[in-house]
Amino acid sequence: MSDLQYLNLLAEKYPNRSAVRTEIMNLKAILALPKATEFFLSDIHGEFDAFRHFVRSGSGMLRMRVDEAYGKVLTEKECDDLASLIYNPQAEIARRKKSEDDFDDWCRTAIRRLIVICRLVSGKYTRSKVKKRMPTKSSYIMDELLFADDVADRQNYYDEIIDTMIEYDACEGFIIDLTEVIANMTVDRLHVIGDIFDRGPKSDEVMDYLMANRGIDIQWGNHDILWMGAACGNRSCIATMIRINVRYNNFDMLEVGYGFNLRPLASLAEKIYGDDPCEYFQPNQLEKNAYDPIPAELAAKMHKMIAIIQFKCEGQEIIAHPEYHLEKRNLLEKIDFENKTVEIEGKVWPLRDCNFPTIDPANPYQLTEDEEEVMVALEASIINGSKLQRHIEYMFSHGAMFKVNNGNLFYHGSIPMNEDGSFKTVEIDGGRYSGATYMQKLDELVREARYNPRQGQTRAEAASIMWYLWLSEDSPLFGKDKMTTFERYFIEDKTTHKEHSVPYYKLVEEEEACNRILEDFGLNAQVGRILNGHVPVKMKDGESPIKGNGKLFVIDGGISKAYQKTTGIAGYTAIFTSKHLYLAEHKPYEPLKEDGTQVFHRPIMHLVDTIPSRLQIKDTDIGDKLRGQIADLSDLYEAFKMGSVKEN
Repeated sequence: MSDLQYLNLLAEKYPNRSAVRTEIMNLKAILALPKATEFFLSDIHGEFDAFRHFVRSGSGMLRMRVDEAYGKVLTEKECDDLASLIYNPQAEIARRKKSEDDFDDWCRTAIRRLIVICRLVSGKYTRSKVKKRMPTKSSYIMDELLFADDVADRQNYYDEIIDTMIEYDACEGFIIDLTEVIANMTVDRLHVIGDIFDRGPKSDEVMDYLMANRGIDIQWGNHDILWMGAACGNRSCIATMIRINVRYNNFDMLEVGYGFNLRPLASLAEKIYGDDPCEYFQPNQLEKNAYDPIPAELAAKMHKMIAIIQFKCEGQEIIAHPEYHLEKRNLLEKIDFENKTVEIEGKVWPLRDCNFPTIDPANPYQLTEDEEEVMVALEASIINGSKLQRHIEYMFSHGAMFKVNNGNLFYHGSIPMNEDGSFKTVEIDGGRYSGATYMQKLDELVREARYNPRQGQTRAEAASIMWYLWLSEDSPLFGKDKMTTFERYFIEDKTTHKEHSVPYYKLVEEEEACNRILEDFGLNAQVGRILNGHVPVKMKDGESPIKGNGKLFVIDGGISKAYQKTTGIAGYTAIFTSKHLYLAEHKPYEPLKEDGTQVFHRPIMHLVDTIPSRLQIKDTDIGDKLRGQIADLSDLYEAFKMGSVKEN
């Protein structure tokens, strides 16, 4: 397209010099605003309630705003109650209805206080942006109350608005809408650094929440890529995904949330393992299922059934893809059924569970007819599951292997490196790649599998790259020498369970390795930082989330209940404002109590950096884009003056 063609297209939106001048003034004013707050969170693992609280509270930033507005006016308890109203308005309103003598008066006070907080958190945004975040049904009244020009002269007017809302029972809805706007304004950009799925019971609700909000980007984690591969129909990914969630008793999510048909699996498991207690396959029941309470005995049988199917599907995948170099993980062929042992990398181990009625020693990776029916049913549920496919489409449109933003680098796991600190060269798809180019290539292959499989390939076959990223030593999303799933189930000796981390995790303890990574991605190592998750920070053992002399931050501290005994905390989040960089250290989230009260633990806020000069929009990536728009508009203005583009 020629410059003149482009300017004529631009003139359709800005048809004359007056319109161009107005937009240039608007954009230049925006450049002078403070940088909006960025929020970083990783390894959600289906823990929706804790995730929602972390986001709505800004990991402590919102409570700081409450103190800023009312710390010298209200008691600590009153500030806690006001913050609780914003965190969970439905629950707090229900509690107040029971406890307040004059609920209407409480509503009046709550609205006035929330308006003050909303003005405070929206102060760094344009009025236009704030209005776009307002719910349509409340936007007019909210706009009037938020942008009051002279409160003293118009106090009766504002009081009448609130009284009329009370008269027509509109206060509760307005309070809820107002808290939504406050939460959205507290955090402008949410970076989810991987692993939304698995372990916890509400991955579907996390995805629904993300899709209902703006300003989201995702850096894929190994559990995310597994679900993405499953949604493309890859059998190894499907079987693994189902196994993990059966193991964690997530039947409500699987069958009610996503509508997967598990009946064939349950029927076959009962038939094959009717007398087998499946001792080593008991589900990890972190939470009870409300709608689909599968008995633990049946869940254990289903767990073992899908595990064997997984090992068979993976065996087929390994044989089909010798370039993945995973031959050592084909262990079904190494079982000595007579002596009840298995050979792993030249060493023979006794098996603690030797009941394998569906494995043919002569052809161990072939599915039985019944197992084939189970996989066909699961494939149909997953490929045709509209909710899952919407969620996965969002993962592709809003996600990537990595992200560079405002001079910083985000990725979930690691960058493959050698012991000497150099980038490991990996052969894939006929080429050799390392560092940033390897990450870019993997991103291309994942998207190609979803949207444009190569000639002769089905999408399920192309999605084998996602299974590779789930468990390969060379996967930046996995970062270990092997995945010992088989060993953990079937071998008593825990030395066989060990998965050794790749060199990256030792190397990034030093600043030099972090700088090398930043520079490879084209960033300034003097000011840039790396944020990633994947490996829980064992706070109780004295481990620090800060690596490489402050160049890398690991923000997986264990939001998942499954990790909290190991970490001693409930996760880290990072907050990057226009003035500071914080790490928030969280205590375990406590659910709502039967009496309607809820305890919200204030996170420990670690100030890790203070910006010498407050950052403005002009200092960000958005600022670069706005300057480009200003330059284009300036060219259009000159074209109007010269007459080369006609004004309307």
